[in-house]
Amino acid sequence: MTGITDFDALRRAMAENSEEPEGPARNARAEQLLVEAEKLDIPLAVVEALGHQLKVYNYSSEKDKMFVPFARLLRMWDERPEDFDEYEVHSLHWVFKWMSSGMLGQPHIPLASIEKWLGEMEHRYRLAGHSERAVRSAEFSVASHIGDLARAERAYAAWLTADRDTMADCHACELHTQGEWQVQQERYAEALDLWEPVLGGEFTCAHEPHTVLASSLTPLLRLGRADEARAHHLRGFRLVRPMESMRGAYADHVEFCALSGNEARGLELLAERPAYFTDSGNPLSGLDFLSVVTLLMDRLTELGLGDQEVPGPAGRAWTARELAVHARAESLALAARFDARNGTPHIGDRVRARMDQRPLVERLPLGVRSAGRPAAAPVPTAAPEVIPEKDLTALLAEARHLSDTLQPHAVEAWLAVSRASEGVELSARDRAEIADHQAMDQGPEGIDLFEHAAELFAEAGDPGEAWAARARGAYVRALTGEIDEALVAIAEPYDGVLALYSEDGTGVRQTAAVLMSRARILMRRVHGESPEDSPSPAALTAAEAAVREVLALVEGQPLPGDVADVRLAARGAEGQAMLAELAVRAEDVETAVRLFSKASTAFVVAGLPWFAVEYEARLAGLAHHLGDVTEAERALRAALEHGGPYLEAPGRAQLHLQLAEVLGGRGRSEEAAEHALEAAHWSDEAGEGPTLGAWARHQLGGFLLRQGRWAEAAEVLESALPDLSVETHGDGAIVQTQWWLGDCLSELGEHRAAAERRLQAAEIARTWPEQNDHATLAHLAAESLGHAELPAEADRAYERAGDLWRSLGNVHGLVRSLRARAWLALRADLEDRGLDRARELMAGAIEECEAALLVTDDKEARQRLTGELGHTHRQFGELLARSVAEEAEDTAIQAAFEDALTQTAESVTVFAALGEGAVHTRTGAELAAGWLEADLSRPADAAARARGVLKAYEGADDGDETVRARRAEAEQLLQLMEEQTEK
Repeated sequence: MTGITDFDALRRAMAENSEEPEGPARNARAEQLLVEAEKLDIPLAVVEALGHQLKVYNYSSEKDKMFVPFARLLRMWDERPEDFDEYEVHSLHWVFKWMSSGMLGQPHIPLASIEKWLGEMEHRYRLAGHSERAVRSAEFSVASHIGDLARAERAYAAWLTADRDTMADCHACELHTQGEWQVQQERYAEALDLWEPVLGGEFTCAHEPHTVLASSLTPLLRLGRADEARAHHLRGFRLVRPMESMRGAYADHVEFCALSGNEARGLELLAERPAYFTDSGNPLSGLDFLSVVTLLMDRLTELGLGDQEVPGPAGRAWTARELAVHARAESLALAARFDARNGTPHIGDRVRARMDQRPLVERLPLGVRSAGRPAAAPVPTAAPEVIPEKDLTALLAEARHLSDTLQPHAVEAWLAVSRASEGVELSARDRAEIADHQAMDQGPEGIDLFEHAAELFAEAGDPGEAWAARARGAYVRALTGEIDEALVAIAEPYDGVLALYSEDGTGVRQTAAVLMSRARILMRRVHGESPEDSPSPAALTAAEAAVREVLALVEGQPLPGDVADVRLAARGAEGQAMLAELAVRAEDVETAVRLFSKASTAFVVAGLPWFAVEYEARLAGLAHHLGDVTEAERALRAALEHGGPYLEAPGRAQLHLQLAEVLGGRGRSEEAAEHALEAAHWSDEAGEGPTLGAWARHQLGGFLLRQGRWAEAAEVLESALPDLSVETHGDGAIVQTQWWLGDCLSELGEHRAAAERRLQAAEIARTWPEQNDHATLAHLAAESLGHAELPAEADRAYERAGDLWRSLGNVHGLVRSLRARAWLALRADLEDRGLDRARELMAGAIEECEAALLVTDDKEARQRLTGELGHTHRQFGELLARSVAEEAEDTAIQAAFEDALTQTAESVTVFAALGEGAVHTRTGAELAAGWLEADLSRPADAAARARGVLKAYEGADDGDETVRARRAEAEQLLQLMEEQTEK
């Protein structure tokens, strides 16, 4: 079944199993391997198989299984220590620590047994000559677990002062535990300071920075460092996701979602790990998980979503409210078992505190794809109370103030007046204003209501406002596309109000309202003409005349000082914006920019900045068209500032995205990422996550990648891909996202996944007329396949790339693909044709360079090709030198080194032809040749090369790192050769 017939085969099988994903399948394989080990009748084989079993149990959901194999190992050690080699002796003592922490996580194991075990560990470590550092660390874990603060502080201090030895946990794990203690004492900043070397990559291990990133999330939120928390979540969750044993860290990420307004993502996390609800091998991590499930479900219930279906334990459907009750009961029951075992209420107190936390951030955008925050269920409202007349008077005053000063929410204020006035006797004027604003709120359905309002204004003795109401109705008709009907409808109000105004029968405000409605209708006619064609001269002329008529009426009026003046100032500003639109239609961009700027400024001066948003956005687009990115940036920032809280989600998303693209184009990727993040968030809020949001995430991923934030970028780009479509975003966006994602995965060491992304992108690019991207992606995919230890697949991909480079006439790409294939051939088969094939490929690369040089006259191109030729000779030499094993016969080694020296010396000659610009590459090759001369027992020749390098750097800048490195290496080679000569 296993094919294991000897110890070496067993070791290979255990090594392979160690690379498998954590979980029951890997554990089951370890159990089979122990059976096979017992058949070999080799005591050390059984010891190693038991140690392997212990390791996979410890890093799995079946942590409770590790006590039995450890007891057997310990018994074997006590009975026959000679059966253990040095490594297994070390491993046996190392896993004492696992037993200690493992017992704490099992509430059925008595505290007395744990204390006894701690003493046993201390005794055995002392006998083995180990420091007490690991023992005091274990004692600290026991004391902090049961809440014995005084003992924990003593053990903590003793742990830190004890000497580090081979039994101490790695620096990363120690710092994680130390930081966790600071968090328990609510010393969040101190914890983050302790964790900084782990977060910064100075100390890492198989499970760090995974757990530190997870543990840092809530402390960062509590300290107001939300941006760092977001980054740690995106970076850390990628690490935790595939590791079954990290349920506690996974719980930290769910907790973060519940505390940062990302409840929808929290549900997605629960759905990814259904087994976490019921895995029983590590009750302590189960308690962590159920606690945050309770927190999240309570939060959803509080938001009015208690009846929403949510992921839960298998076997039935769960609502948020039901799961909240279940998880809380399970958490408290499990905590009670720990407290009963420990004799303290510490665990229960901590669990209750964790479950009852309040959100720390109302909503923290993450940038990743999300269903958006679940909408709260509608809450029934009581019937409105009858409002006394004096309150209605106040409501009327407030509504008139808002509408007269063009404030946001004026229509809503009039609706409040309408509701409050039911059953109340009102004047015709009051009723007219209510009807007028109801018509505005109803849009196309309000046309008849405008007529009713006009009748009421006339009844109230205000014929000018009556004409204005009819004019508003005509404009609404134009908004429905009935331009000709609207022009007919505006004719009578236009003539009527001008006649009234000439007789002082109405004011500037009413007259301007009618003239502006007419101008708007004529502008709609301009916009309504075919976008492929320029507007007709007649339409442009009529619209411009109407706008200038408005401006002639309102210009010269007093600056804003009373309520009427605000409206007139707004008419003037809108008129300037209309002229700007007409200038755009006439392709007079410079005039359009000037007029849009004038309109925006006028709105701001009038105290109406929210009206300036549209025009600043137009300014940004025109400035970008003119190549003035500074002005485009200014305009977009102004639009966001002017819009303030009144910008609706779609508009806010568009502005942030445009600003992100401008900033990214200026190389300011960090700030660009902030705006792309906002764009993604507001797109989701607007319900445009799959369209605008996907594009924002695509951009965000690119900006994060530019900053080297590979894990965050990968998470965002993976989140964008499902929504990117050829129809909406274009295949170029999909290829670029896959390309970026492949780059991120490559940097993260996920080479197989990187290859898949790059091959997917290459397959799309294969159909493009221009094939350079196809070739580049095929080449990158080949690199990833090689790093993923898939040489045959890598060779095929390099061959495909080489064919593409050849068809494109790109000699450099072709040569590099050939060199890469040569190295693959050498690594794949040293004993058969591998070396012959590698030689053929390297020789082919040299031929391609030389052939291209024969037909190239361009000086710069010749320089580059000569450099490529030099690098190829240099790599050929390295390949030949590495083609023989150390244990090969002397004659074989001698022959290989001679051939390698020939190629390396040729590279020196080629680089020398490039002059001073290639001094570093030449001296590097010179030193490589020198070391080969030394290996071939030619000290004089090697020394001569070393002296040549030193001469090349006479008078060179010592501040240059390469200069210092070359000199040091040359001096080392020269000294060794002189010593050999003296002997």
